[in-house]
Amino acid sequence: MSPVCVIAKKEIQDSLRNRWVLFISLIFLILSLSVTFAGSAVAGHLALPELNALISSLSTISVFIIPLAAMLVSYDAFVGEDESGTLLLLLSYPITRLQILLGKLLGHSVIMSVTIGFAFGLTGLLLLAFGDYDAAKLLNQFGQFIISSVLLAVAFILFGYIVSLKSAEKAKAVASVLFVWFVFVLIYDLLLLTILVADLAFFNQYIINVLIALNPTDLYRAINLIGTDAGKGSLAILSAVAWGKLALYAVMLLWITLLAFIAEQIFKRRAL
Repeated sequence: MSPVCVIAKKEIQDSLRNRWVLFISLIFLILSLSVTFAGSAVAGHLALPELNALISSLSTISVFIIPLAAMLVSYDAFVGEDESGTLLLLLSYPITRLQILLGKLLGHSVIMSVTIGFAFGLTGLLLLAFGDYDAAKLLNQFGQFIISSVLLAVAFILFGYIVSLKSAEKAKAVASVLFVWFVFVLIYDLLLLTILVADLAFFNQYIINVLIALNPTDLYRAINLIGTDAGKGSLAILSAVAWGKLALYAVMLLWITLLAFIAEQIFKRRAL
């Protein structure tokens, strides 16, 4: 077995042992089932939502939960092992730092993929069994939703690695990931939505596209809202983004590649 797979297996086993997989799976499942089957309760009745509206609601809520869960899984990947001394021991073996990084990324990506796929996949199957939906359309939209959710999680796993590599203590790493989450998920997103709603004359569609591309969470929203009837306001503008889905996926993959490169460079320069 390659060193990358060995490290990935260790990360998965650690997450299973400390109940991370179970905990995150339950959070995602409760979130997904609540929005799907009880979301209409606020209107005074229970009814299954229209598919586009459901994907819009799930992506709007998931964009807050998935990044935070991904960074909480990965924030101590390096600083935690450094404090315990296991990182120095790991580096004493004939293994490169890139292999360590890739192994951890593979392990944590598998964890997030399983939890996301289980929660939202089960919801899709329940809708297929009990709802009156077109099967092909439902499977296609839920499949794309799960794929985009996994890509968002991988991006924020890498944010967690960067924070972990730059932090000297786990306590500082926790504070830093919360700050990163706050900036990308709340502050930037709120500023962008404000700009979209304000409809400022000097903000043309090209500038809006660039602003969306500068934040993985807004890319995630745009991927899941593009081509749908997202209603009015900022969500409708996001759904009408000029780029196609393939271009948005490509930018998300570019984000992942860039973050992985940054994490690798910081790891290379990190003194132990």
